[in-house]
Amino acid sequence: MHILVISFTDLKDDRRVNRQIRFLASEHHVTAAGRASPELADVDFVRIPMRPKSVAGKALSLAQLVLRQYDSYYWGFHYVREAYDALSDIPFDLVVANDLETLPLALRLAGDRPVLFDSHEYFPRRFEDQLKYRWFINPYAADMCARYAPQAAAMLATSPGHASLYERDLGFRPTLLTNATDYFDLTPIEKRPGDPIRLVHHGVALPSRCIELTIEMMAYLDERFSLDLFLVPGEPAYIASLQERAKGDPRIRFPEPVPGAQLVPATHNHDIGVFLLPPTSASYQHALPNKLFEYIQARLAVAIGPSDGMTPLVREHDLGVISDDFTPQSLAHRLLSLDHDQINAYKHHSHAIAHRYSSEGNRILLLDLVRTIRSARQRQ
Repeated sequence: MHILVISFTDLKDDRRVNRQIRFLASEHHVTAAGRASPELADVDFVRIPMRPKSVAGKALSLAQLVLRQYDSYYWGFHYVREAYDALSDIPFDLVVANDLETLPLALRLAGDRPVLFDSHEYFPRRFEDQLKYRWFINPYAADMCARYAPQAAAMLATSPGHASLYERDLGFRPTLLTNATDYFDLTPIEKRPGDPIRLVHHGVALPSRCIELTIEMMAYLDERFSLDLFLVPGEPAYIASLQERAKGDPRIRFPEPVPGAQLVPATHNHDIGVFLLPPTSASYQHALPNKLFEYIQARLAVAIGPSDGMTPLVREHDLGVISDDFTPQSLAHRLLSLDHDQINAYKHHSHAIAHRYSSEGNRILLLDLVRTIRSARQRQ
């Protein structure tokens, strides 16, 4: 079976898409299309150049959003049209559309062939702290989801909360495929009395994630605690502002970011993975992110805010502490209550579930779903 995978991202660094391509390529012929190659053997690659719109093009786009000319807005992107031209002659049997922005393209390319839509997050309510998203982008995304998602043969969601929101909107429930990372054969590094406590946070630096709250939290923690921030530039100016905010506190460090595949071993010698993520959008409120699974694989304890998406997993398996609210003081209060025995217990709880919450289950689920889609196609 020939499967076309489309994502307007760097296919090597987009960890979810890279795993998806690897899993599919284990049983099928895969052609991957994106901004940069997945660098995987036996996978064909088609580069999609991501040229930005001109000033005039951006003005036209704004007018199209205001007037709700959503299809014109979508097909006005150069890279969408160029992707269609580059991929239209590929004789695939199934296309996987990653993120909403590839879905109309995938459906047009597919014709009467099946499309698997991997939603990645809850697109109708992203970045609700930003006016342009609340007023323009999110209504567009909601309309595109409502019209195009039901045309897919199957749909994936990354968290139970996102799946429930899509079920409410669309009338059907997507299949849950989490962001669980690959299994790493590690053991917890235990703390001894008096040892320093090393906190870590990693991920894309976006203002909507409010990483400054984690930096502010350090002011409420004693000298036992240090914080390493492995940040991938989402907005470089935001990282600079975080570095400025952290000046004067030698306990806060900004190590060079490492490739996604190296994050787990790079953070294994830390103690607690931190993610204080205020619900600045419904998508974030229900997020079950890569980093939580990477903290588990690194055999770390976990410290989070009371996020709807992460709290059930952390609480069910007793992986760490959950603050009462999303303030730095609240999470600091929880961290100050920990001693070395409690941290070690949380690390061992992560160790106990590392196999269960690795990507292996998702590999089986994805390949089974592709077989189901193929069987349904053959019966038609």
